[in-house]
Amino acid sequence: MESKKPLFASILVHALSAGMILLSKAVFNMGMSISVFVFYRQVAGTIFMVPFAMIFEGKNAKPLSIVTSCKIFMLALLGITLTLNIYGLALIYTSASLGAASINCIPVITFAFAVLLRMEKVRVKSVPGIAKVGGIVVCMAGVVTLAFYKGPVLKPPFHLHTFHPQDDGHGHGHASSATKWVLGCFLLLASSICWAIWLVLQAQVLKSYPSKLTFTSIQCLSSAVQSFLVAIALERDPQQWKIGWNFRLLAVVYCGILVTGGYYLQAWVLSKKGPVFYAVMIPSSLVMTILGSVFLLGETINLGSVLGAIMLVISLYSVLWGKSKEQNIENVSSLPVQDQTHAKETGVGSNTRPSLST
Repeated sequence: MESKKPLFASILVHALSAGMILLSKAVFNMGMSISVFVFYRQVAGTIFMVPFAMIFEGKNAKPLSIVTSCKIFMLALLGITLTLNIYGLALIYTSASLGAASINCIPVITFAFAVLLRMEKVRVKSVPGIAKVGGIVVCMAGVVTLAFYKGPVLKPPFHLHTFHPQDDGHGHGHASSATKWVLGCFLLLASSICWAIWLVLQAQVLKSYPSKLTFTSIQCLSSAVQSFLVAIALERDPQQWKIGWNFRLLAVVYCGILVTGGYYLQAWVLSKKGPVFYAVMIPSSLVMTILGSVFLLGETINLGSVLGAIMLVISLYSVLWGKSKEQNIENVSSLPVQDQTHAKETGVGSNTRPSLST
């Protein structure tokens, strides 16, 4: 049972991610402003994170310099404030299942940026190198398929239709036009690119400022301030700022607290099993979101969406496989000659957990 805990924890984290997408889509369908939702979500996350940072790091946290503070502030702007607002708008124009499918792009895009920044090497003459480059190509092909090909509708046997969309003048309804669908697909790609750049840059900042709880708390607080400025600039309707004991509050608390707490469960899984084990479970979030979007939100699934999602999953596994093989080769080649022979005979290299810079 002990050995299965990382598996159950990983599934739980991805289930939380699926719930976040479904709840976000639901409140947007009900007419809640994206910018106001992001602001309340970040406030909830800040209230949740700051006490943990004070209790577990407190005076042990590394002092913040002005340069580091500015870097964290800009990271929050790029990876949280900008990404969440773009992602929310994309969800309105597309669907929850497509939003979940786009998450599979993030490790691939992160890898591509890591290559551009020379944090990652690609040996194009080797099979693993070809697999990684091929994964990037398939990822882009999947995005194009999602955007420009719908195909026939795949009808499920029944719908629960728990959450109905409404059009309240804020554009919060199902996007019916092809133009909005294409725009939504590219907004999802844009949010994935912002998130991928954020992951790469965040890794660099954490090398000089390793106090992770404080780092995350400051990002949440910075994003809350930024999101407030965005919200008051875009949303002038006082009714949008009202939140009571309703579904909106549930979505805010869930996304701000449970999803934030899930990040630390994710860190535990990474420490136990490594990043590849966690990454290969990402498609489980897609499956759960598709089921929820079809049976709870009443969304329709097109053949093009299914094909595009499959291509994104293939691209993810292609990059992960290539990275895994290259890491195993590097681990074996770094051993002395006698140990290399022993490793090849016993297959030790194949059991080594690879690390992902992505």
